[in-house]
Amino acid sequence: MFMQLLTKALIVTTTQLTIILILVASVFLVLIAIAIIKMYKLKAENKKLMQTNAFKDYENSNEERPSGHLYGDN
Repeated sequence: MFMQLLTKALIVTTTQLTIILILVASVFLVLIAIAIIKMYKLKAENKKLMQTNAFKDYENSNEERPSGHLYGDN
């Protein structure tokens, strides 16, 4: 008798499964939307920073810049 009750309690109907899948998909859609909005905000901020005088001065300077390689250009 206990096993019959347990199996009935574990059965998931298609409507319950559909509701769960819709909820999970909506959560992921919200997270994707937040990521897209954040990406556009960062892109706009990067564009503003690229247009500042400090960046232009750095680009126009004649100083030798390090290549970033640990052992030089060898």
